[in-house]
Amino acid sequence: MSLVRLNIKGISYSQTQSGAYALVLSEVDGSRTLPIVIGAFEAQSIAIALEKEIKPPRPLTHDLFKSFADRFQIIIKQVIIHKLVDGVFYSSLICERDNIEEIIDTRTSDAIALATRFDAPIFTYENILDKAGIYLKVKDELEINDENEDLNLEELSEESKPTQKSSFVNDSLKQLNEKLNQAVENEDYELAAKIRDEIENRK
Repeated sequence: MSLVRLNIKGISYSQTQSGAYALVLSEVDGSRTLPIVIGAFEAQSIAIALEKEIKPPRPLTHDLFKSFADRFQIIIKQVIIHKLVDGVFYSSLICERDNIEEIIDTRTSDAIALATRFDAPIFTYENILDKAGIYLKVKDELEINDENEDLNLEELSEESKPTQKSSFVNDSLKQLNEKLNQAVENEDYELAAKIRDEIENRK
């Protein structure tokens, strides 16, 4: 079976499960997409890895795995989504150390979160795309892009905080940057994302 390379197209709200999110993968050389339902924690972890601008002061679980692997010179070469059973995707991490390759079973959401940190390519088999892949119409694609623009780390949080709803209208850019640094130090990534968006809107 031939492998098909995928890219992360975005994260949108799941239409089938309340409180869950849909990770949308798209084939590199084609128009099919592969939506995968993931939890809020995994969605937040993937979003943080894709953001680049927000750096947690202490490592999240997937960051810890990356540090552990780096320390022991283990690299993740690629991720393969290799099986689909009853709507559940199964994945493998292809790892290497000292030229010895190992295959590790993993949840697909964890595999993608790690792939973003290792810059590892993501693949699936042609038969899985044939079975679960969908062709997005232009309208659907625009809706996903619109949702990604609105979807930030604040919305990926499992609980809201009163400070997230405060207004930053009266704050200067200098004050906003100070608050951004403070939010990151306090590991309040939802608030940090909101402040970052306010800063971006003023530029």
